[in-house]
Amino acid sequence: MALRKTDESVNESLSGMKAKQVFSGKEKKVLTTFSIEPSFKAELEELFSDMGLGWAAGVRFALREFYRKYTAK
Repeated sequence: MALRKTDESVNESLSGMKAKQVFSGKEKKVLTTFSIEPSFKAELEELFSDMGLGWAAGVRFALREFYRKYTAK
């Protein structure tokens, strides 16, 4: 006999709760993919790490700065 899980009995993981928090904002997030050379990615990861940012936060930061620089003319 199979047991059926109810919503009340399911314990969410910490990462699951964080994902819900991130993706439950007013504006939905868009998942974007792109290709990059491994050596360049390593350089960017090191730069972002020096700034105290992870990969995704660093890319978001870089995109925001690029947007500000080229739209504020």
